[in-house]
Amino acid sequence: MSSSDRLRDHAGQGASTVAAHRARRRLRADRARQLADLLRHQVLGGAFPEGPLPHESVLAADYRASRNTVREALDLLRAEGLVDRLPGVGTVVVAQKYPHGLDRLMGLAETLREHGRVTNEVRTVGPVPAPAPVADRLQLPSGTDVLYIERLRRLGGLPLSLDLTYIPLDIGTDLLGEDLENTDIFRLLESLTGRPLGHAEISLEAVNADAHSAAVLQAPQGAAVLMLERLTHLSDGRPVDLEFIRFRGDRITMSGLLRRSL
Repeated sequence: MSSSDRLRDHAGQGASTVAAHRARRRLRADRARQLADLLRHQVLGGAFPEGPLPHESVLAADYRASRNTVREALDLLRAEGLVDRLPGVGTVVVAQKYPHGLDRLMGLAETLREHGRVTNEVRTVGPVPAPAPVADRLQLPSGTDVLYIERLRRLGGLPLSLDLTYIPLDIGTDLLGEDLENTDIFRLLESLTGRPLGHAEISLEAVNADAHSAAVLQAPQGAAVLMLERLTHLSDGRPVDLEFIRFRGDRITMSGLLRRSL
């Protein structure tokens, strides 16, 4: 074999070694994400009420993973702000996410009543000309005035969501005299109209927090927030409440019960 052939052969072996190393790293990263998903579910479900998670060696044995995989999984949860590593203590739960159900039509205070009192800071309230998409969703003529409400909602004093709400003015005018700081709008709508709410159309997506939303929610600019768009109807089908709700993704988790129907 010539010198050049030996060099090419050696280079080929080196390339194979590098490729194998990268493949092992990718596999470990995949397993770390899988383990992080399992541990996240346990953390959010209250599986560690006393705070500390089991030792890395215990987690490695329980999940049949390497110690390095466990460390990478915990690093992912630490980056999310769910856990932290404390000297002499280990990895502990440092944050709580609150459950928001998607299978019942409820206001935030109703949804989270078991976790504390939801307070509302009304930042803006008053009539505005309805933007075309808002008028269309509320089945109003374009340019019709609607009541616009912007609220910062807190739980336990911590910012949880920024709610932008549009309501037809024939109902919204009466809302102006109500206690918007301490009462869910859903309850007020039912009281003022004399009708129960019927159903809502929702969409949920992750968006990056703009400068205004980030400042109000006390979150880093560009942080991921959960955007819930909800159009709520009275029991007679009339749309009465269009909301754009930005939830801090590190403080809320969405859940629901889905049934398969073909």
